[in-house]
Amino acid sequence: MLYSALFSTTPRLSRQLIPGARALLIIVSISACSSSSYHSHVIVDTKGANMNRYYQDREECQHYTEQVRTGERVAVEAAKGGATGGAVGAVIGGSHGAQEGLGVGAIFGAARGFDRSERELHQVMRNCLRGRGYRVLN
Repeated sequence: MLYSALFSTTPRLSRQLIPGARALLIIVSISACSSSSYHSHVIVDTKGANMNRYYQDREECQHYTEQVRTGERVAVEAAKGGATGGAVGAVIGGSHGAQEGLGVGAIFGAARGFDRSERELHQVMRNCLRGRGYRVLN
């Protein structure tokens, strides 16, 4: 569905794009629309804590995680992965290998970017809560 939405108005362009470039374009389009809304999986020892204050602090820390540029990181890593995969594919299998390598590299690059963003989001939340005096367990 997303593919047809991207290319329905430009059928000639869709036939001209190589398969790997299509994958890269789709990944970049999706990541540009992604939200940084992070649902924390941080575990905090709340023994003796004022729970009303804890929930307020947690919500405030949540706002800091929104500054992490998840979509941008995914797009950049997808582009890097696509370029690397395309180059390796070209060396191994010519133009067809380049097309396949670009698509595979873009997918793996996007996954890597997403993983790095998730780690950063988790770190921001942990640092924020620790800075407010909570004992973060994970």
